[in-house]
Amino acid sequence: MDGPRWSEFGQLRRLLPLLAAALLLVALLLPMWRIEMNAVQYPNETLQLGLYAYPRVSGDYVEISRLNQYIGFYYPDPVYWQPNYEARLQAIDVPEWSFGPLAFIGVAATGVFVALAPTVTKLRRGLNAQLLGTLLVFGVMMADIQYRLYQAGHTLDPDAPVMGVEPFTPPLLGSYSVANITSYSSFGAGAYLTILAIGLLVVAWLARNSTATVRDVPDILRGLPDWVRDRAGIGVTTDSQEPDDRVSR
Repeated sequence: MDGPRWSEFGQLRRLLPLLAAALLLVALLLPMWRIEMNAVQYPNETLQLGLYAYPRVSGDYVEISRLNQYIGFYYPDPVYWQPNYEARLQAIDVPEWSFGPLAFIGVAATGVFVALAPTVTKLRRGLNAQLLGTLLVFGVMMADIQYRLYQAGHTLDPDAPVMGVEPFTPPLLGSYSVANITSYSSFGAGAYLTILAIGLLVVAWLARNSTATVRDVPDILRGLPDWVRDRAGIGVTTDSQEPDDRVSR
């Protein structure tokens, strides 16, 4: 069966899944999640921690680990990948952390497979399936991370030096304070690349019925407000306000 012509890869519906695949592979090399921590023990310093999509941490892991010992809270130790740290018995087990790269590589490979679809019909079906599957995969990953944070914050070491700390759930995003430790969680560069990749897949899905290319993007953006109003049934569309057929085809 013949594949798509080379010129077709300039179309947004084929090009963007390939770009998204590249971004997802690069994202694996960067921290997905960052934590900044302030404590009285380090009055002139903000400690930082980076967590990756596989069992690896970077930054001030040793110092932050020592602080967490005061309240009996332990991050999962990266016991499967190097660089490694001495595993603590109190740390929760997160075996699925090692499978993180498979999710990114799998979604990236799917993007390449979809872009190579031999027919337009199969391309459209592939874009539908990929977007749904991508949202499902990363939605499950986010839910799993939040559950593991809940688990870690509700299995505090009862023999910790600071007694009486109430169980807590660190948020994926935002600040929280426990005892004399204040932490702020945010996305890392890898997460932002992942969000951008998902955004590209959304755009590719929206363009699944269009032969628009990158060169058509400025015209599409100029005609987008009229196209949105037309689809929403707001106002009356005149002949001079016809939406760009590259979007609606």
